[in-house]
Amino acid sequence: MRTLFRLAFWGMLGLLAFVTLSPIGLRPEVGPANVERALAYAAFGTLAALAYPRQRLAILVFVVVAAGLLEAGQNLSATRHGRVGDFLVKAASGVAGWLAASAVMALAPRAKAG
Repeated sequence: MRTLFRLAFWGMLGLLAFVTLSPIGLRPEVGPANVERALAYAAFGTLAALAYPRQRLAILVFVVVAAGLLEAGQNLSATRHGRVGDFLVKAASGVAGWLAASAVMALAPRAKAG
């Protein structure tokens, strides 16, 4: 199962990189931008925790750093712009997804034993 989570995690990172760094015309829109950001990075953080449960702190740092690097990378594009506020939404949502998945994983063995 962990292999599936790892494939999904790295696939999600690739998708986030494409959506974040591609020209604005290629960016899909399905709702308000901050809602899209929050949901995407919450899923990314969740997958990170599920894919690498033994590297908890390192993978959490990776999620936040990836959000920052991708946001900063937008400044290299003529049609995009990186903003601190957008980074904060992405980082906070990634952390929230990581926390939620970590909490569920921490409680899961107890549920089986009880």
